[in-house]
Amino acid sequence: MSIGDKAEKLGGKIKEGVGRLTDNEHLEHEGKADQTKADAKEAAEEAGKNVKEAGDRVLGAVQDAKRDQH
Repeated sequence: MSIGDKAEKLGGKIKEGVGRLTDNEHLEHEGKADQTKADAKEAAEEAGKNVKEAGDRVLGAVQDAKRDQH
């Protein structure tokens, strides 16, 4: 998770807590949304890394197969 995503998640937790303490449902929900957004960004980053790693493994296997043919 990037520093910006961590900051967004922390900010969301703070908003949610302040909203809960002040009985401000809008602020509480906004804080939860910020946290969800940060979690989604983290999941997308992780999925992107996994796709790249899988692609690298496939490319390596293809290159190995080509080498074996020669």
